[in-house]
Amino acid sequence: QVQLVESGGGSVQAGGSLRLSCLGSGNIFNSGAMAWYRQAQGDQREFVAGLISDDDTTFYADSVKNRFTISRDKAKATIYLQMNTLKSEDTAVYFCNSRRRGTGWGRDSGYWGQGTQVTVSS
Repeated sequence: QVQLVESGGGSVQAGGSLRLSCLGSGNIFNSGAMAWYRQAQGDQREFVAGLISDDDTTFYADSVKNRFTISRDKAKATIYLQMNTLKSEDTAVYFCNSRRRGTGWGRDSGYWGQGTQVTVSS
């Protein structure tokens, strides 16, 4: 059973930075792929960034390209989301996800953390 626990959320002014962490148990990297999603109030959950465990290939939503970076520390069983140049529209609950490689990022699949709130004020 995979368990995921996010941390690092908080409140920041526009233009600032935050780094989210997701600590996993159950050898999360065996799943094939890790990702971050977010859900703003009243909206559906959306893909933010993904990483393929085999080769560290990364994927990003257009809205966060060149601002956010997904990475992992295998020894710590942790994935990160470094968020720079934050905008008010980045305000959302951010979720960590572990899924099988090849499962489309647009599909609700795999294991999820409980989420961490990020609030960006303008």
